[in-house]
Amino acid sequence: MKSLVEKLNQDFAAFAKDAALQLESGNKAAGQRARKVSLEIEKALKEFRKKSVDMSR
Repeated sequence: MKSLVEKLNQDFAAFAKDAALQLESGNKAAGQRARKVSLEIEKALKEFRKKSVDMSR
């Protein structure tokens, strides 16, 4: 679970960096990277939710 949270933190940081690059300078490649990592974040959050529920039982 700890490694999953660390991965989420890294993914959030990567998303924030790339999204900022797209917004500030119109960097299209950064926008594409941000969209890609957003999908990875979505999958990791679903896994976190699943593990969290299992731990609370």
